[in-house]
Amino acid sequence: MKSFKRYLVTSALPYANGPIHIGHLAGVYVPSDIYTRYLRMKGSDVISVCGSDEHGVPITLKARKEGITPQEVVDRYHELNKKAFEDFGITFDIYSRTSSKVHYDTASEFFRKLYDKGEFIEKSGGQYYDEEAGCFLADRYITGTCPHCGNGSAYGDQCEKCGTSLSPSELINPQSTVSGSKPVLRDTMHWYLPLDRYEPWLRKWILQEHTEWKTNVYGQCKSWLDQGLQPRAVSRDLDWGVPVPVEGADGKVLYVWFDAPIGYISATKELTPDWEKYWKDSETKMVHFIGKDNIVFHCIIFPAMLKAEGSFILPENVPANEFLNLENDKISTSRNWAVWLHEYLTDFPGMQDVLRYSLCASAPETKDNDFTWKEFQARNNNELVAILGNFVNRTLVLTNNYYEGRVPEPGATTPADETVLAEIENIRKNVETSLETFRFREALKEAMNLARLGNKYLADSEPWKVIKSDPERVKTIMNVALQITANLTIICEPFLPFSMQKLRDWMNFETLDWNRAGDKAILKPGHLISKPGLLFSKIEDEAIQKQVDRLMEIKKANQAATSPAAPAKDPVTYDDFSRMDIRTATILEAEKVPKTTKLLKLKIDTGIDTRTIVSGIAEYYQPEQLPGRQISIIANLEPRKIKGIESQGMILMAEDRDGRLVMVSPSEKVSNGSMIK
Repeated sequence: MKSFKRYLVTSALPYANGPIHIGHLAGVYVPSDIYTRYLRMKGSDVISVCGSDEHGVPITLKARKEGITPQEVVDRYHELNKKAFEDFGITFDIYSRTSSKVHYDTASEFFRKLYDKGEFIEKSGGQYYDEEAGCFLADRYITGTCPHCGNGSAYGDQCEKCGTSLSPSELINPQSTVSGSKPVLRDTMHWYLPLDRYEPWLRKWILQEHTEWKTNVYGQCKSWLDQGLQPRAVSRDLDWGVPVPVEGADGKVLYVWFDAPIGYISATKELTPDWEKYWKDSETKMVHFIGKDNIVFHCIIFPAMLKAEGSFILPENVPANEFLNLENDKISTSRNWAVWLHEYLTDFPGMQDVLRYSLCASAPETKDNDFTWKEFQARNNNELVAILGNFVNRTLVLTNNYYEGRVPEPGATTPADETVLAEIENIRKNVETSLETFRFREALKEAMNLARLGNKYLADSEPWKVIKSDPERVKTIMNVALQITANLTIICEPFLPFSMQKLRDWMNFETLDWNRAGDKAILKPGHLISKPGLLFSKIEDEAIQKQVDRLMEIKKANQAATSPAAPAKDPVTYDDFSRMDIRTATILEAEKVPKTTKLLKLKIDTGIDTRTIVSGIAEYYQPEQLPGRQISIIANLEPRKIKGIESQGMILMAEDRDGRLVMVSPSEKVSNGSMIK
């Protein structure tokens, strides 16, 4: 295996039209941060770059909908997402943006070099246009039926069900995801990158030279290549983006898929004047962290762009993850079916590491996986609290109780002690091997094995019993336990940075290099240990139920929004309708009907009299909300007794699709008794 002098780690640029959710964190940013922290701890020359992807049609549409500029949209989400990453300890060396001048210049220069080399094809053709939204559509914003497998939700560039690469014109019954309307073809001229020219090279580079790539990545690349690559447009008709730097290209910008990956280069330029050694030196190892929806762009299209340019290195690995679902349903920003990072910290303040741990432990590394709040709770209570937190707490508390917080001088060790100390080194090697091969779930499990080892060692040694009969033996036991604890601060640091900082503070030492892991004597005799607090806190059922209930309310609302309206009733004659006396009225008083949960007794001014109506609306309205409210009633309904109260009429209510009742009221104030016709 080739060794490298330096590392360039890139993380997929999140699209700046919405906040970050747990699917983003699990798919890209937690593994990227774990890997980067590990490399830094090893003393490697490494930089980690990311930033906001700020161009494209969805941003212009969002701006139009909100009555603001695209720049205002991206400014808002750039800051929100940057803070979310900082809050969760995602340590990019730079978090840049594609609306910066550095990026505009870099992307323009890149395009111009390929243009001057004759790498593009210029051609006119039909492109789908959304007449309702007034814009040309990116391939991803066109859906339809896949001609190969019949999937009705295929995208204009790919069917995610069968993996077939597509062009929008191949879709059956294409539809715009922007407005829901049927798009029309309009003739326009664009520049195309002829991917078919690079297909033989890509087949060799990926399928022969990178067989070590993850199976999900390798498999998707092979599927694309086996279907044959086609030229792909690098420009679009739009007024928001990097202008095509060619004379006569007014109204055309670089297609966002071409523009965005160049953002890695411009971010590096912005970070350091030595950017070229990270992008053009073969001694640099470049690794792209992405989600599976970006595999084709980072494994086929961007490498073809770099190859065409001629002076850049290529990625050594692209450890893409699959998708994370939420409570057995696909995460969806449009349906609000997500756990947003800024909301998580409101409900679970100071518990960033718990989410980092849970997302890494269930990361969708080679297939889609599911996040559930119950599993999140179990990960915290049964693993972080019961294993890692328990071992650390027992070790530090006993040290304070027995030795006033000083690391004891160890005596003679037993074979059992030596076996445990040797196992620290084995665990370090296992974690390292897993991290180097991008198996982060496995690496985390190995790191937790060190805490399990410590717990078992204390349970087997029972220093709380031996202290009375053999205090010298306990000094050795506690010294070993403390060395395990010190090693935990190293091995768990990439995964749990906030918690390990807290632990180091209690143990009174700074961050240690990775090469110290496995050291049997990190802590010297006499070193002072502070009194500890709780490393992790138990999460109660009530906190989890609150999250589950919130999601169920969202699901209920989504189902109601997509449920068909109730079918029409049988026709009635005009005479039948005209016999109903429907008029406006005002509620004067309201009170609950005793011994009922649904009924309210209402005193009504109908304009012709004052009467009582009993209505089953107590689930939706509190009595104090109603006095003074104008409503609609059927005034000539035959009176009937309800719970001993004579009800003289009926209030008109609209029943929503979720069963919720809403009063039918005039849009503006009218006289009581006004007839409704």
